[in-house]
Amino acid sequence: MNRNILFWSITSALAGFLFGFDTVVISGAEQTIQSLWGLSPFVHGIAMAAALYGTVLGSLLGGWPTDRFGRKATLLFIGIFYVVGAVWSALATDVYVFIIARAIGGLGIGISTVAAPLYISEIAPPKYRGRLAGMFQFNIVFGILVAFLSNSLLAGIGPNAWRWMMGVAAIPSVIYTLSCFFIPESPRWLLGVKRDREAGLKVLKLIQPEAAQAETEAVADEIMAASSERATTAHFWVARLRIPIMLAILIAFFNQMSGINAILYFAPRIFELTGLGAKAALLQSVGIGITNLIFTFVGLWLIDRLGRRTLLYIGSFGYILSLGLVAWAFFTQHYSIVPVCIFAFIAAHAVGQGAVIWVFIAEIFPNRHRAEGQALGCFTHWIFAALLTTFFPKMVSAFPPGYVFSFFAFMMVLQLIWVKTMVPETKGVPLEKIQEQFGIEAA
Repeated sequence: MNRNILFWSITSALAGFLFGFDTVVISGAEQTIQSLWGLSPFVHGIAMAAALYGTVLGSLLGGWPTDRFGRKATLLFIGIFYVVGAVWSALATDVYVFIIARAIGGLGIGISTVAAPLYISEIAPPKYRGRLAGMFQFNIVFGILVAFLSNSLLAGIGPNAWRWMMGVAAIPSVIYTLSCFFIPESPRWLLGVKRDREAGLKVLKLIQPEAAQAETEAVADEIMAASSERATTAHFWVARLRIPIMLAILIAFFNQMSGINAILYFAPRIFELTGLGAKAALLQSVGIGITNLIFTFVGLWLIDRLGRRTLLYIGSFGYILSLGLVAWAFFTQHYSIVPVCIFAFIAAHAVGQGAVIWVFIAEIFPNRHRAEGQALGCFTHWIFAALLTTFFPKMVSAFPPGYVFSFFAFMMVLQLIWVKTMVPETKGVPLEKIQEQFGIEAA
């Protein structure tokens, strides 16, 4: 594989590390924050979901700077949001300041879920696109693991441990921001949006230095043809884009209806419901991070071999079995199997939805509408993540946990039906060919 592509992909995917770290680091601080400021369950839910509401806004708006200013500039700007959000959260003096600071970091997360997978998909060869774009998900998972480990290490340093948990994210945020200066702009943005053929050809040559000039010119012609003037001026919400629009909405919807974000955010609390002490529950949360990392490797190894659809099948069956067993354990008070079943749920997610979602959304839209499509999928993902995180504390206090996990299992049965009846395979197909499969004409 071209070293340039690998370096650019890793750099862009570092946004995913910050995404994972920032999203989950609050799990170690959430109970302290609730008691420190005397928060009601509702206000506590708002504080916990503040970053997610910022993420919703970032994902909704993220397509605009990604198209208007380019993929590189947007990735660079994301780092600033991360730095500000981390430092200000650590210094927050009340819950309202904390909510604002977390929302700022969430803006960075939301925009990163649009720009980073999109950028990687546009520079990656079809043969390696799944693995390279999947590096964003790997870095999310790695960030989650580091956040759990960081929380565990910092938990015993005193009453202000939660501030260190929140603030330490500023260090990788600065590293990521500086790294973005060393990546080029996407050739598909240069050719298809900016219409700068000379600059686009230069980047294409960096991507495939061994290719003959005629071959590089042909690739540029194909990209520009797929992003023709007629396609450029077309609206997004039109019948010809109905298939990718529905696929993006539904994959994001089902991702959150598994309960993944609720489990990641409230892992220590869920484990405490089984009778584990606070410290043991926090250590069990580290186990979630390790499981997630290991099976994300498995998912990335399989995604360009078995394909996206097959992994969604595997994940769906794993979800249904693991969530069903968790529900049964809470109903029958067999609490000892809950941690194992939660780990199995995380493994199913990592191999299935976790490995596929960002890759799939970045593949299914035509070049000119890719940023808008990515924004739609991300917005759907994050609005349901925010709602779920806001109401989960109320759900587990109003209903026995067994009913909550039964609901998640039922939603995954619906996902399995959707995969069977609607999801196409995009493995190894050039981006410009995928839109032809959906009957989307370039001009």
